[in-house]
Amino acid sequence: MKVAVTTLAVCVTSLLALGLVMLYSSSMTQVGAHYLMMQLIWCAFGFGLCFTAAGLDYQVFKKSAWPIFGLAVLLLVLVLVPHVGRKINGARRWFDLHGVRFQPSELGKIALIIALAWYGDRFQRKMHTFKWGILFPLILIATLLGLIFVEPDRGTTILLAAVSGSMLLLAGVQWKFIVPPIVLAAAGLTVSILHDPMRMKRIFSWLDVEANKDGVGYQAYQAKIALGSGGLYGLGLGNGRQKLGFVPEHHTDFIFSIIGEELGLIATLLVIVAFVILVLCGIYIALRASDTFGTLLAAGVTLLIGLQAAINIGVVTSALPNKGLPLPFISYGGSNLLAMLTCVGILFSVARRANPEKIPVADFVADEKHNPFAAKAT
Repeated sequence: MKVAVTTLAVCVTSLLALGLVMLYSSSMTQVGAHYLMMQLIWCAFGFGLCFTAAGLDYQVFKKSAWPIFGLAVLLLVLVLVPHVGRKINGARRWFDLHGVRFQPSELGKIALIIALAWYGDRFQRKMHTFKWGILFPLILIATLLGLIFVEPDRGTTILLAAVSGSMLLLAGVQWKFIVPPIVLAAAGLTVSILHDPMRMKRIFSWLDVEANKDGVGYQAYQAKIALGSGGLYGLGLGNGRQKLGFVPEHHTDFIFSIIGEELGLIATLLVIVAFVILVLCGIYIALRASDTFGTLLAAGVTLLIGLQAAINIGVVTSALPNKGLPLPFISYGGSNLLAMLTCVGILFSVARRANPEKIPVADFVADEKHNPFAAKAT
């Protein structure tokens, strides 16, 4: 366990350090050290949350699951209220507190994971039924995801839907119950996109980036140029050209392209390896958790970090349509950085109280007294 925790800490700090370096490199010609200084401030707050979460017994999150979930829902409702939430580029996703922006959907990510972990632990012996395994948790998921969807924020909605579905499967929900909601959600998303001209343009530009390189696909095309021009070793730190107004979101959602341009293919592969190792450490911690709540909680936050990184990298490389999700620990943005470091702190907390020699389920005596899974099998 010490090896997993140490490796996890090294991966996170390495990604953070790379992010700070690339933020300064990508913005020094435009705003100087402004983004770097702001990100350092957010890092300080993030480390505070990380250490706090790590120091707490993760059972605290179990006891406060519903107050946290209720607060997240309340903030997601308030952000939709005119003159309360800040509207930027047609989306109302932020609170603006004297120039400091906060995105409540980041709290919603953690709140939903905690709530589903609580639910999966509380009703683990009933998760194989339709009523308790799908119907009730679907109400929780739909409530929070519906509020995020109407902001609108399709990327976060899809991300959380994937994390939620995976957590339900881990909790014991049968595939035959989870497939219909997935199909209905996909159909609803398709209808929504078909009636949204801007997102339809994004889909078409993704299908043919070259044909739309001067329009909606401009950013994706420029990102591909950045990645391609970097070659194996890159143009050198600070020597990138695409950050000079060609890639509009070069310090946030598309910072991975600047890494590729300035540091090369090797650096981008190392970033991917770091996220893969981080996910493997999270899985190991989840498997060694001392109870079901800890397992689901650790698995949920690990999935959140891993899937968000995969989606961001997929978008930058044009493997996926533009979703507007930041790259964890690297992209500029306070709300996401606070959420991601809190997730890491939760993993540390679960690891500190893990069972180092957890007995496999198959070795338990098949009776309800000794085997918590026995009731499920009968």
